[in-house]
Amino acid sequence: MKDKEDKFQLEEKEAKDLNKINKKAYQKELSRLQVELVKLQEWIKHKGLKVVVIFEGRDAAGKGGAIKRITECLNPRVCRVVALATPTEREKTQWYFQKYAAHLPAGGEMVLFDRSWYNRAGVERVMGFCTYEEYVEFLRSCPEFECMLQRAGIILIKYWFSVSDIEQECRFQERIDDPTKRWKLSSMDLESRTRWVEYSKAKDEMLAATDTKESPWYVVEADDKKRARLNCITHLLSMIEYEDLTPKPIELPPRQKELDYVRPPMSTQNFVPDLY
Repeated sequence: MKDKEDKFQLEEKEAKDLNKINKKAYQKELSRLQVELVKLQEWIKHKGLKVVVIFEGRDAAGKGGAIKRITECLNPRVCRVVALATPTEREKTQWYFQKYAAHLPAGGEMVLFDRSWYNRAGVERVMGFCTYEEYVEFLRSCPEFECMLQRAGIILIKYWFSVSDIEQECRFQERIDDPTKRWKLSSMDLESRTRWVEYSKAKDEMLAATDTKESPWYVVEADDKKRARLNCITHLLSMIEYEDLTPKPIELPPRQKELDYVRPPMSTQNFVPDLY
């Protein structure tokens, strides 16, 4: 039975691969959307908006790639990424949401959480890093916490990146084979593969408790990375009404004349070897 299921999944993946968006069309549309992201950034800064975007999903679902394409043309002083490490012993004794609250945006800022307080409903729940009582309390208090954020004027947007079992395995193997990506594959990622069903159940319970009218989850089908990025960015842009504040064309002023300036001898400076 499992062999038939695996065969079906492989055939389904091959069909999806054939339907993937081509690179040229992807780059053209991504460039257009990144211009719109710059406009959104300027609007957030101009209006003093406070925006939080949460990216969750299984390991290798494509969260990091989407975040990178969103931020690569933006000002890091306006749009910043928060990817927190394992909690310290001190943080374990704090109110659970405390370490995340410290990274919330001020006016004119957008913060992208590469994983967030939802760690408690996912990895901590499945791996036993929290007690059952702590887990239940999280599911109860999380919607209240998010309502508090929204009442404080924070725009909260939550994305869940969904990836199939077959596609995740391919991406894990790619990370194993590529020295520049091997750091992305942790022992926790490997353990998550052995607990696929447990993570599925935890995700379902999390969505049931925290997918509210005031703070809904938006699922991004992420087997096709390029299509997922475009869909996510397009949706993000649709969530905030913004206007085009593009400044008028800039003219460079003339460079100052050298006057009495004499450049020091090049022999007094240390240069990087010109090897290429």
